[in-house]
This record gives sequence, structure tokens and C-alpha cells, in this order.
Amino acid sequence: MIQVIAISNKNERITDLTIESVDFDRFKWWWIDFNNPTEDEIKKLDSVLHFHQLAIEDCIFGQQRAKLDYYDDYSLIVTHTLGPTDFDQYELNFFIGPNYIVTFHLSDLNEVNQVWNNFLLIEDLSEWDEYRIFYELFDKIVDNFFPIIYELEDKINEVEQNPHDLSMDILLDYLFELRHQLLKLRHAIHPIRDLLYRILNSHHLVGIEERKEYFRDIYDHLLKLSEMIESNREITNDIRDNFISLNSYQQNKVIQILTVITSIFAPLTFIAGIYGMNFIHMPELKWQYGYFIILAVMAIITIFMIIWFKKKGWFD
Repeated sequence: MIQVIAISNKNERITDLTIESVDFDRFKWWWIDFNNPTEDEIKKLDSVLHFHQLAIEDCIFGQQRAKLDYYDDYSLIVTHTLGPTDFDQYELNFFIGPNYIVTFHLSDLNEVNQVWNNFLLIEDLSEWDEYRIFYELFDKIVDNFFPIIYELEDKINEVEQNPHDLSMDILLDYLFELRHQLLKLRHAIHPIRDLLYRILNSHHLVGIEERKEYFRDIYDHLLKLSEMIESNREITNDIRDNFISLNSYQQNKVIQILTVITSIFAPLTFIAGIYGMNFIHMPELKWQYGYFIILAVMAIITIFMIIWFKKKGWFD
């Protein structure tokens, strides 16, 4: 689907336009949106808008890195947004010329829909132009990262507190999944941060110079997002190390208890083993009270060892 909006010299919004009627000299500025276009609609990038073939290929073939390319009379900006549930990256391309902006995305993106619908409700368009649209879209992309990170932080806190008393194996699997999602976030945000830094220092984008403080604000948000990601990854590292340490401690306690039990039964087993050999000339076998004496000796040895282990602190 292709949507077209044009703003006249009197700052009037014209929406009943098609891609075939586009003439950049006809109106003050244009916004053309390619939303999940068909193959025939994609061809309009060349046949109607006359963009460079390499720029069109960057749009068609996804998974491009975030970048800024300059052409004769326009610039191509490639950035990404993140799915709210699957954490997959979705590409969004901007063609920005002297009096137009063209957005191209192969998937239906909420960020573009929100800005488009909001723009249709604006009454005073005197301060709006193609770079204002670019700012609103970029700001919306960056702002939509925050709820994702806040949700991940809540999940990390839940793992740390473990209110449902889950087993350590389940918690570790969940924790590693959260770390994987944080890694996806970092792979999405860091290239956008570097891209915006290059945009801020570009002398080709005149509209950016006029709104530099606004784009610096977005850059500050990206820095904050990067810091939040690194901070949460460090927290997950600490939680993971604590789980591993606690697991090792519990294993040591189990081994210690088994060692105590083994140590107590070792002399008892030794005594039982001697009198279980059934030699004929063992003098104690004919004692009238030999059985009870041996049991008493075993009991004394057991009590003595328990008292000795307790003084050593093995039961603490």
C-alpha cells in the first residue's frame, strides 16, 4: 500500500493523491509512505520517484545495517525497529530530499502508523516539514524501546525475588532467555545510536541542523537505553553467579552431610565386618553378653563421633 500526503504553500493538507500524481515541484513538501508494498508498487521507486538502483536494492533486500548514504539530491537513511513480542528487527528506510520524505518498510510498523494518524489530526502545519516527520518517526522508534526494557527489568526482578519458588534450573533457563533478549536489544540500539551520531554531525542534512537540539535529545535517549541494557546485563551476570554459588554451596552441604554419615558408619561397619567373618576360633563368639557389649560399643562410638563432629561445626 502506498499513501501520499502533500502540503501546499498555504500549509493545507492534500490527501486525495496517488503515487502517479507526485510532482515534487507542485507542492511545498510531500510525505509518501510505502507500507508493505507489492512488487508493482516497489517499481514506483524507480519509475515514478527515480531513486538510484542501489538505494532501491537496500530497501528490497532486508537486514541492512543502520546507515546513512548520500545521493545527488537526496539521502537514504536505514534504521530498524524491534518487534514487541518476538524481538526481531524490522527495517525502516527514509528517502529525504529538499521537499519530501519517503518512508519504505516491508512490514506494517506501529511507529509509522502512529505518526501518520497523528499527522492527519494536526491543524497548524506551519512548523511541519519533511525533517519534522523524520524526527517524529525516529523519536517514536526510540521511545518504543523503553517499555520493552522496562518489561525486561520487571522480569529480571521477578527472577531475583523468585516469588513462585521455582527451581534453580527453571530460573537459570529463564535468566539466559532474558540475557538473549537483552543482547538482541543491544544489537538493535547500538547501530541506531551510531547512525544518529553520524546524522548529527552531517552537513548534508540541512533540516537536522535546524532541529539539532531535538535530535540530540533522541541521542541522549539512545545513550540511556545503552546504559540500561549494559546495567541489566550486569545484573543478570550477578544473579547468575549468585545462583551458581548457591548451587555449589548446597552441593557442598549435601556432600558434608553424606561425609558425616559415612564417617559415623565406617567404624560400625568395620566392627560388624569383623564379627561377620564366622571363624570358629573367635573367642568373643561364645561370650554370653557379647552381642549386647558390641552394640554398646557401637552406640558409644556413634555418640562420641556425633559429639566430636558437632564441636567441629559440621552440623552448622
